[in-house]
Amino acid sequence: MDLTWPAEAEEYRAKMRAFLDANLPADWHGVGAVTNEEADEFVAKWRVTLANNNLLAVSWPTEYGGAGLSSLEQVVLAEEFAKAGVPTGGPNDVFGIQMIGNTLLQWGTEEQKKHFLPRILSNEDTWCQGYSEPNAGSDLANLGCKAEADGEEWVINGQKIWTSAGHLADWIFVLARTDPEAPKHKGITFLLVPMTQPGVEVRPIKMMSGESEFNEVFFDDARCPIENVVGQVNGGWAVAMTLLGHERGASAAVLPLLFKNEMDRLLALAKETGHADDPLFRQRLAWCYSKVEIMRFLGLQTLTSWLHGGQAGAGASLAKLNWSEYHRISTELGVDLLGMQATVPTGRAPGSAFNPDDPGAPNSSMSWAAKFMHARAGTIYAGTSQIQKNIVGEMVLGLPKEPKADEGPWAASSKRG
Repeated sequence: MDLTWPAEAEEYRAKMRAFLDANLPADWHGVGAVTNEEADEFVAKWRVTLANNNLLAVSWPTEYGGAGLSSLEQVVLAEEFAKAGVPTGGPNDVFGIQMIGNTLLQWGTEEQKKHFLPRILSNEDTWCQGYSEPNAGSDLANLGCKAEADGEEWVINGQKIWTSAGHLADWIFVLARTDPEAPKHKGITFLLVPMTQPGVEVRPIKMMSGESEFNEVFFDDARCPIENVVGQVNGGWAVAMTLLGHERGASAAVLPLLFKNEMDRLLALAKETGHADDPLFRQRLAWCYSKVEIMRFLGLQTLTSWLHGGQAGAGASLAKLNWSEYHRISTELGVDLLGMQATVPTGRAPGSAFNPDDPGAPNSSMSWAAKFMHARAGTIYAGTSQIQKNIVGEMVLGLPKEPKADEGPWAASSKRG
């Protein structure tokens, strides 16, 4: 396996390093090295810096305000930013730029692109995702939230759950059932719905860490314009799958770096707590190290496919399964190394409930205790481990498909019909 980058990648890497050197403080150690309040202030200013240098929506064509970078350049940028401990955008850009923005570029009308894309870049519109429901999570096509045409508007009724940043967003992209008589994966439409209207209620879900980054969203005769359909009416499933597949190359480059950074902190914690020479702890540390290396090679495999125009496919499921199960075990080890300190954690809390702590974060008991609690959800969100194993079994190993019994809102409505 040739793990070297081509010459053009190294040329762009030098350009990105020069940009970072010119725009970061001389004593910069990563966004995790400052308080959460200072980090929020830095990220807000950093997003403006990226926008001013045309480095915000780097995959978008230039006519829509993007940088028009090649896949290779996008990956190099993501990798260098991760090494420097800075984000590639603001906290909502994963939903605005990465998800709905990229999806609009592929499926949206010219009017939708001209209206929504500039507002995403300016941060005038903030977005969240309306996919999962209480009875349609892993089996997303079983969703029961419905939308009915009423003149020049869609009328939406139903519920969504696990809506990250729903309490902060003013727009939500919603999968709604518009033809209950159609087969399960048909009759679904992808809608753009304003949150700031009567008939939309957001209820925060308190996590066991005490934070509320997830929400329930209820629609009670909420409305959106009839033209706010992305793709075709009753053809939303293809649009939804497109959205989930975006930016897999950059993630393949960044996630292994973040887990390697956390592994270094775990090794340092073992030394700080006097457990580095304990054979049982050393065995667990060695297991964690081997998993981080496996994730690195899986990331390179996914990255290679992505750079050559391939699809993530089952490889993405394998990667997700590995990092989420690993993170549950590695954070357990962090808490065990801390011992009683983990029961009364102190220090800087992580800046996010997702993935490892921010680059540069101190080895505080609060960092490890909070991530221990956050990691429980990693095997559930973005596709449960059980679903990932089914995908790998069927698509990689060629095993027979698991028998499925259709239950839930879609099945119930079909039986009534």
